[in-house]
Amino acid sequence: MIGRLFRVSIFGESHGKGIGALIEGCPPGIPLSEDYVAEELSRRRPGNPLTSPRREEDWPEILSGVFRGRTTGGPILIFIRNRDVDSSFYEEIRNKPRPGHADYVARVKYWGFNDYRGGGHISGRLTAGVVAAGAVAKRLLDMFGIRVYSYVTQIGNVSADIEPVDGEEFRKMIYSSPVRCPSPSVAEEMVKELRKAMAEGDSLGGVVTATVFNLPIGLGEPPMDGLDSDLAKVLISIPGAKGVEFGKGFGLAGMRGSEAIDPWVLNDGRVTAASNNMGGVNGGISNGMPLLVKVAFKPTSTIMRKVPTVDLEAMRETIIKGRGRHDPCIAIRAVPVVEAYVSIVVADHLLRWLAWQPVRSRILGD
Repeated sequence: MIGRLFRVSIFGESHGKGIGALIEGCPPGIPLSEDYVAEELSRRRPGNPLTSPRREEDWPEILSGVFRGRTTGGPILIFIRNRDVDSSFYEEIRNKPRPGHADYVARVKYWGFNDYRGGGHISGRLTAGVVAAGAVAKRLLDMFGIRVYSYVTQIGNVSADIEPVDGEEFRKMIYSSPVRCPSPSVAEEMVKELRKAMAEGDSLGGVVTATVFNLPIGLGEPPMDGLDSDLAKVLISIPGAKGVEFGKGFGLAGMRGSEAIDPWVLNDGRVTAASNNMGGVNGGISNGMPLLVKVAFKPTSTIMRKVPTVDLEAMRETIIKGRGRHDPCIAIRAVPVVEAYVSIVVADHLLRWLAWQPVRSRILGD
């Protein structure tokens, strides 16, 4: 489960009856419809030659927690049926674990009772439930003017230095790109790089960046539930994610303190930071600057090449070749997933921060 006040659980299997999310702690009265959730899910659904050919409708059924277009305050259960399932490849290789995937470790951990089709409950397919829950969180954040944007800033060796802008025009630029990069010239180079890898039966890694605008100062519950630490935990849980950094991240290790600090300055009588090397978080607490976090994704492990593995039934080394429906670059379809997870964590910390405000007013008299 994610969160303390705004709580989210996801469930299901890649090739089972369906997947979904349970959202608890959402305040009543928030506008929410299946159409809105479906629109958010459409951002994750494949739809171009650079993504998986699996064609799921991904229509969300809101089974509880919404009445007459508004949340009731009760648990919200959203179910998404799996309709385009092909398990033939997984039946063929059930005793030949795919390198780079969790096939073998899951078999050992769950004593062979795991659903091996498409990764079962460890599959990236479950991120559709994350996006559905993120849609609810975004509705809550909208009421406070807090907006979250995610976009691709690297595929393979092609990277972009993007300056995010708060506005729907920026979001349109992201989703008009086949690789979800808002820089058209860089996106074109990314496409070339990816097509080359695909032609060679290979895959590429990538980086997804998320920016949050209009966060108040004070979100985060250090030492253990800091805003950045909670974000890091959920973001690294996305299948294929292998690294998370905030602001300059690992680049800070090569800087001097005089370069890295974000000096406090006065701007129209308001204290603000002159730079944002820390990514909008100090000591686990939001500092009023845009939150900036990056997630690095490994190349897709299933590739259309022969790779070595072990036949667990015959207990001998063997070779398998990837087949089926897989994304040549995970990062592209991870964009709305990163956005959803960031929205969920921020919504939870927003509610926790708001819970203090009546007490603050009593004590400080403001």
